[in-house]
Amino acid sequence: MIMETGLDAAVPLLPRHAALYLDFDGTLTEFALTPEQVVIDQSLPALLASLAAVLDGALAILTGRQLASVDALVAPVTLAGAGLHGAELRPTPGIAMFRGEPAAVAALVRRLRARFGDDPRLLIEDKEFAVALHFRRAPHRAAECREAMREYAPARLFDVIGGSEVIEARPRGADKGVALRTLANRQPFAGRLQVYVGDDQTDEDGIIAAQELGGFGIKIGRGASAARYRLPDVPAVHRWLRASLASLAGERSG
Repeated sequence: MIMETGLDAAVPLLPRHAALYLDFDGTLTEFALTPEQVVIDQSLPALLASLAAVLDGALAILTGRQLASVDALVAPVTLAGAGLHGAELRPTPGIAMFRGEPAAVAALVRRLRARFGDDPRLLIEDKEFAVALHFRRAPHRAAECREAMREYAPARLFDVIGGSEVIEARPRGADKGVALRTLANRQPFAGRLQVYVGDDQTDEDGIIAAQELGGFGIKIGRGASAARYRLPDVPAVHRWLRASLASLAGERSG
């Protein structure tokens, strides 16, 4: 079955043998001025839980947030996934592994606060294993923020990546593509059609990995992407997820 998106090629509904990887901000929920101000659709936790059930647990959240932050938003649901763009890996709920150097992150946070701490419009988000500098409320300082992060984050320890009104430093070699490939080698994700859905530049690694493994990616919104398919916005993602769930539930009942 397919569903017309109105923006790009028709997007296939999920088959039962899919392994689904979802970005969070900009994909499952709209952006807010700060990560703490994000509000999710009240139906999202139940939707994710139902999809995870029909996919035999092969649903993961791959996000720049810490997974604990996602857990709090979608409680009582807890899913597998990767946080901090892959620096945090949770193959199954309850088992989390981290990579990176918290002491180096703390030093980087101190330098950023010394430089930008007097501007309340800028948010320095200390994620313990990564750090993000948000300039959504001060877009005129974007270039300065990007330059400072690249200057202060040691290249031997960090990869510096741009996002939606944010610049981040994550542990070197950690990305959503690496996280997807790791999960794809584990049950219940192994041997399935790998499907990645995301909106940002940091999601391209996941999209490319899914497609190289024989699956497909879905880009949310406009902008260049390697994804085979595209959906226009967060509400369209929810519609696609609900349509996929209905199709899968119909197959099971049939």
